[in-house]
Parts: sequence; structure tokens; C-alpha cells
Amino acid sequence: MRAGFIAQEVRIGLRRNFTMTIAVMTTVAISLTLLGIGILANSQVRVMKDYWYDKIEVSVFLCGSLSESSSCSSGPVTNPQRQAIQADLKALPVVQSVFYESQAQAYQHFQERFKGSAIAQNVTPDQLPESFRVKLKDPTQFPVVQSAFSGRPGIDTVQDQRSILDKFFKLLNVLRNGALLIGFASVLTAMLLISNTLRIAAFNRRRETGVMKLVGASAFSIQLPFLLEGIFSALTGWVISTGLLSLFKLLISAKVAPLLSFTRFFTWSDVWVCSAELLLVGIAISTLASFVTLRKYLKV
Repeated sequence: MRAGFIAQEVRIGLRRNFTMTIAVMTTVAISLTLLGIGILANSQVRVMKDYWYDKIEVSVFLCGSLSESSSCSSGPVTNPQRQAIQADLKALPVVQSVFYESQAQAYQHFQERFKGSAIAQNVTPDQLPESFRVKLKDPTQFPVVQSAFSGRPGIDTVQDQRSILDKFFKLLNVLRNGALLIGFASVLTAMLLISNTLRIAAFNRRRETGVMKLVGASAFSIQLPFLLEGIFSALTGWVISTGLLSLFKLLISAKVAPLLSFTRFFTWSDVWVCSAELLLVGIAISTLASFVTLRKYLKV
């Protein structure tokens, strides 16, 4: 079949169903954009996990005057105990670095964190415990440190910061899954609209397809113009959605990132990867809708 004839048939189909074609393009653009936001939300969760888990520390709090745990029954940590704990921490293969924080340093950090609040005015340095901040080579190896030092004389508690972040990331995962679910539901809606548009187009051109069938045209030759119409609509919607996602990234970089400098955000590379995935999704749904919808019209 000549390319010129196919192109002409595609133009005729798009012109005859211009309103429906615009509706399909708009629906595909919105659907792919919503799915893209879900994909970028997944990338954002991944980036934040990599960033924050890399900064996670294990806090080994030493016994102080206010400690009530059984390991602190003999009183505040002694200097020999402190030195032994530090040496044993550094000797662990899973430990990358160890930093000692005195009560004065803990008090200073506390005042900086709660500056201007009432609680900062009612806390004294002797009320805050001294500790070792332990950086692990692999944050998942916290149980190794916990089993080796929990309950040891001179140590009050061993705390993993990851337990705090896990709750936060569970919330982010729920939001991400919700965005992906909405995106997939929108893509299904776009697929149904493409199917309905092609069904109307095939019905309006049933005489032409019947004549082509009688003169020996193959099923694929009859179906190809309709298939290209659906792909054209999907590609146009994809271009629009890529533009919207690019604007979304610009907004994040210009407005949100400066306000939330304590974390990182997804990159332009994530946007382009997302765009490529949306292109595959757009072509897939338009192709599937075309083959499923037009199969029965090839029987004329």
C-alpha cells in the first residue's frame, strides 16, 4: 500500500472526527500527565531515601544523672567506660565513623533547634545526655550495633534514626501509590476514549473498508490508517504531557527546592526517563485499542 494513500486516509479520518480527535488528544495528555506525576513521585521518594538514608546515624546515648535504665544503675558513665565504648564502636566492621557529642554540645544543638521556644528556656546542659553518633557503612546493619551495645554498662539507649524516617517514607509511599493509581485509571479512560473514537471512525467509513476488502486488501492494510490515527492522537497527547511535566519540574526547581533546601528533588534525567516511559505507554494503549476495536469491522 502506498504511503501517500495511507497519509491521505489518516488526514480524512482526522478531519471527519476533528472534535473527537481533539478530545482524545486532551484526554491522553491529561492521563499521561497524571501518570507522569505518579512516576516522578516514585522518583522523588527514591531520591529522598538515598539522600536521607545516607545521612542516617545511630545514636548511642550514655548514662547520665537522669538515666533510669537498668544498665545505668551504677550511675553516670565513667571515663574508662566511655573510652572502651568508643574503641569498641570503631572496631566494628559495619561502622564507618564515630563522633562524640558532649553534654555541652548536645545543649548547644538543642538550643539551636528549639530557639525561641519555651522548652529551650527550661532545659539545662546536665539534663541532656552525652552520646556517640555512629555512621554506618550500611544503614540496614543497625541490629549489629544494637545487639552489641544495648544493655551494656554505661549505655542508656541505642537509637536508630531510620525508625523515624521509615514512618515519613510510609506516608510518602501512600501518596505515591495514590498518584500512580489515579494515573493508571486516567490512562484506562484514555484507552476507552480512543477505542470509542476509532469505532465511530470505522463505522463512518464502513463502505470504504468494505470495498477494500472486496478488492483483496489485507486486514492489516484496512486497519493501518485507523491505527495511525490513534497513534497520532497519542503522540500529540504525549508531547503536551511532556511539556506539562517540564513545567512541573521548573516549578519545583524555582519555587519549592529553595524553600526545602534540607533535601533533594528528582532531576531532569528523571523527567526524560519518565517521558520515554509515557511515550511507550501512549503507543501501547493506542495500538491495543485499535486492534481490539477494529477487529470486528474487518468482517464487512
